[in-house]
Amino acid sequence: MSTVMDMDERYNPFTGKRIVPGLDDAIPAAAALGLEPPRFCEQCGRRMIVQVSPDGWWAKCSRHGVVDSAELERR
Repeated sequence: MSTVMDMDERYNPFTGKRIVPGLDDAIPAAAALGLEPPRFCEQCGRRMIVQVSPDGWWAKCSRHGVVDSAELERR
């Protein structure tokens, strides 16, 4: 018997924990200030490869591709 994964399922990009509506999920202080790049994929919760440079960062999920700080306007 196979189960279908809920497409609305989201994960915290800083902790990797599944986001449950109605429950607070603590965000690290550095992340809240925009100083910390995401370490986990928001779509699947997998750990990402992260590269930080003086002018920004990029993070790559093996399944969902690359997220760049310039795309998120954090550069």
